[in-house]
Amino acid sequence: MSSGPVLVADGLVRRRGDRAVIAGASLTLESGDSIAIMGPSGCGKTTLLHLLGVLDRPSAGTVLVEGVDPWRTGRDARAALRLRRIGFVFQQNNLMPFLSARDNVSLPAWRLRGDRREALAQADVLLARFGLGPRSSAPGGELSLGEAQRVAVARALVNRPALILADEPTGSLDSAATEAVLDSFDEIVRDGTTLLVATHDPRVASRMRRIIRMRDGLIGLEPIPPADRMDRLATPL
Repeated sequence: MSSGPVLVADGLVRRRGDRAVIAGASLTLESGDSIAIMGPSGCGKTTLLHLLGVLDRPSAGTVLVEGVDPWRTGRDARAALRLRRIGFVFQQNNLMPFLSARDNVSLPAWRLRGDRREALAQADVLLARFGLGPRSSAPGGELSLGEAQRVAVARALVNRPALILADEPTGSLDSAATEAVLDSFDEIVRDGTTLLVATHDPRVASRMRRIIRMRDGLIGLEPIPPADRMDRLATPL
């Protein structure tokens, strides 16, 4: 494991036909960073997350994850890197509806290490941490939206990744559920995990340490002082 930045992106470009969806993005993520990506629909937020998460190959530029260029390795090595070092949380929680919350959380660890008992023990710790211990036996399809999204956060953490990428993780949640998920994110960052969240929600962005403003595939990074975060978030792009 590298002692340097968690992720370094340099000059990323992603083209779809003749259009550059991402037009030269550069970004460094350190351990314990928390960053929000904000911008209008279609500006490239999800595409950027896919590039950083090694789900999509850049047309140009490089992504280094803990010093490793995953596109200079084989497909199996890339899959192993994603499983070990990157966690994903999406707007749709993508839980398996007929499996319990406990089984949903444990699956990535079971797949990685092949030890179901250890994986279930890790799931129990995470579910308790996020206040979901009493719901651990509930099927994914019977959880509230807020509960299901916290289960999705726990699942993303079960392999102790260096980086969590979240794409509109509170987009379908009410205010109370959003706060619960954001509290979970606060815990992640306190533990030193790096968090990058694509969001339209100023409440989410206000809980992050930095903000990426995106427009037409271009990014600009700005620190947001805590005292006036919400005022500045209200200004137009």
